[in-house]
Amino acid sequence: MLQLAVTMDYSIFLLESYEANKERYPGDNKRAMAHAISNTFISVSSSSVTTIAGFLALCFMTFKLGTNIGIVMSKGVVIGVVACVTVLPAMILTFDKAIEKTTHREIIPPLDKLSHGIIKGRWVAIILFLIVLVPAVHGNSNYEIYYNIDKSLPKDIPSAEANDKLKEEFDMSNVHMVLLKDGLTAKEKNQIIKEIEKVDGVKWVIGINSLIGSNFPDEMIPSDIKKMLETDNYELQFVCSDYASATDEVNSQIADMQEIVKGYQEDAMVIGEAPLMKDLSDVTDIDLKNVNYISIAAIFLIILITFKSISIPVILVAVIEFAIACNMAVPFYADTPLPFVASIVIGTIQLGATVDYAILMTNRYHKERTVNGCSKKEAISIAHNTSIKSILTSGFCFFAATFGVSAYSEIDMISSICTLLSRGAVISMVVVIFILPAMLWVFDGVIARTSLDMIKAEVAHRDRTGNEIHAINEKSV
Repeated sequence: MLQLAVTMDYSIFLLESYEANKERYPGDNKRAMAHAISNTFISVSSSSVTTIAGFLALCFMTFKLGTNIGIVMSKGVVIGVVACVTVLPAMILTFDKAIEKTTHREIIPPLDKLSHGIIKGRWVAIILFLIVLVPAVHGNSNYEIYYNIDKSLPKDIPSAEANDKLKEEFDMSNVHMVLLKDGLTAKEKNQIIKEIEKVDGVKWVIGINSLIGSNFPDEMIPSDIKKMLETDNYELQFVCSDYASATDEVNSQIADMQEIVKGYQEDAMVIGEAPLMKDLSDVTDIDLKNVNYISIAAIFLIILITFKSISIPVILVAVIEFAIACNMAVPFYADTPLPFVASIVIGTIQLGATVDYAILMTNRYHKERTVNGCSKKEAISIAHNTSIKSILTSGFCFFAATFGVSAYSEIDMISSICTLLSRGAVISMVVVIFILPAMLWVFDGVIARTSLDMIKAEVAHRDRTGNEIHAINEKSV
């Protein structure tokens, strides 16, 4: 689903370029396709790099799910680009007549007036940006995350029904296990049990010594009982807790139990579902920060190299990060907890996949300012007018590919990610269309002074102007 959503743009770009080149070279479809492949490969390869960088950032997660997603999706984007410039052109040329026969009028009307209105109302966009910024950042920083994997699964599966029955009929909420290595005396094991029983929220503790007593000879314990709780090197003790997994209470309880068992044996440990969730929480909190920093840094560097500018990557990343903050603020204000995986991967995927919208518009603005020598107003108007349709098409394709899964899936971990992606695509699309032109307008002077190509273009313009004035003066003399 993600590969479809991310790489569909490349096919659309090729088809649009082919149709445009058919008008330039009427009757020569192969030549038109050759130019379309050349143009598409240049634009697609540059835009796909940011998407790949976003997915590769997931490989820096210690939680291996991120590595798997990162590798599969990076590979998928590369394959998507290759297929777009090899298989797709052959299919389009083969079925060109069928495509022409089934072509209908454009559904999206000309957007010139809308584009003009957005540029004209740029200060309204800036004011709205400033108003929404604070609540968006607050919501993005305070949404609730849950780490209990069972919570993301349907309630009617056998394991969920079994857990509910255990809770109802046996009043069992959670069971931890204490894993002890050989070497402890029976007295020490009994002491561990007594200390753990005093921890808040512990209902009971069961071990071999609690069942038969410390004075019972080890040789007289039935082997079938020993197999349940002992191996050649380890012994288990079971601890029943009143607290549910992935809560502050159970995490504090586990910490107290770890302190007790480590006091008797360094190799001893508390294991089970709740300790796993606690470890998951500790690991993924670090992963969230690392992945966000790495993805932002990588995409910032790529945009910097592409545009040879310090300010443009700051503006583009800031715009998309604002869109991400708006997206992640929705669960906070809707009081909807998110599974831990969604909170980690969504920022990276949304940044890598939708920053292309901003790059598309900025690339045209940059070209108009440097190559064609347009004024600020002309460059922004042309860039916005020529890219708005492509951005809308791309954004709605991303939305369509992800929304269906979010509506269908009963697994909250999957549906939450897809809901965030579909909503994020629309928010990024809206932010780029309405906010980015205003940002380019406000920071045009900064961009001109911090972009190498713009500085060179300005110097060349001054030289031409100076030479023209000098020639006029000489002629006058």
